[in-house]
Amino acid sequence: MIKRNLPFATVAVIALVAAPLLLEPFRLGLLAKYLCYAIVALGIGLVWGKGGMLTLGQGVFFGLGGYSMAMYLKLNEAGAGGLPDFMVWSGVEDLPALWVPFANPVFAVSMAVLGPVLLAVVLGTLVFRQRVRGAYFAILTQALAAAMVILLVGQQGLTGGTNGMTNFFELFGQDLADDSTQRGLYLVVASVLGILYLATRQLVNSRYGRLLVAVRDGEDRVRFLGYDPALVKTVTFAASAGMAGLAGALFVPVVGIISPALLGVVPSLELVVAVAVGGRHALAGAVLGAVVMGYAKTAFSEQFADGWLYLQGALFILVMTLAPKGIVGIVGRLRRARTA
Repeated sequence: MIKRNLPFATVAVIALVAAPLLLEPFRLGLLAKYLCYAIVALGIGLVWGKGGMLTLGQGVFFGLGGYSMAMYLKLNEAGAGGLPDFMVWSGVEDLPALWVPFANPVFAVSMAVLGPVLLAVVLGTLVFRQRVRGAYFAILTQALAAAMVILLVGQQGLTGGTNGMTNFFELFGQDLADDSTQRGLYLVVASVLGILYLATRQLVNSRYGRLLVAVRDGEDRVRFLGYDPALVKTVTFAASAGMAGLAGALFVPVVGIISPALLGVVPSLELVVAVAVGGRHALAGAVLGAVVMGYAKTAFSEQFADGWLYLQGALFILVMTLAPKGIVGIVGRLRRARTA
């Protein structure tokens, strides 16, 4: 057991102790952003890698969480009776009723998680009961992401439109521009990721996890045995949505912006690609892939401003060609070769 948990313990020590001491505030903030994406990737690893449900719309749930937190931050900045800056610019005179409850931080944080979960439950119940799966499910979630972007862009006075929301200055009384606040946010993000990883791993290793894999490998057989595959898949889908929503809520104070460009079809596809690069059949691979792809995106864009997208695509093609099981597959192959 100790040997099995040693890699996790090592990574946890590096993330919680070494990184804040060794990295400058800017780089630490970038790592915090990668870890936010890693939380979303962890949910994708659960729903796709373990459950076999390719979801191309996790950006929707990420966005719901992000906008929930952003609404609270904007109302907190505006003060009692005030309006967020983008509403003033858009000519809005009264605070929309939808915004009013988000002045309460408990409500805002709760909705950042519960909103995505409830949407996933409704969508999952409707879709999985009709036995929609495979490419059809993937296309449906992708269409949901596209529709979400159109909705947000079209509601300028309610959501900030194309620009989204930015200019956040304070979180729970702490100055977001202060290095100590950003360091604290990083520790929160890293801790949340660690806790969710352990909880998800425990879920996968439980009886429910074995049932989820059985549904992935033979849904009709599981149904004939008396289980309800639709319920199993809906619960898993909702869990991944809750993770994405929480990641979005953490992302906003870390990065300082939330906009439709961060939650549409392309960002959702990038997260799926990251999980594939890391190794979708292993939860650790999903997390690793998100961090690696995030770092590669930053490094390539800094060094090769005109062609970094090609390099990022080449990285994906290279990993998938040499190791269809991702980086984790390469590590496993090297481990077996060493012990042979």
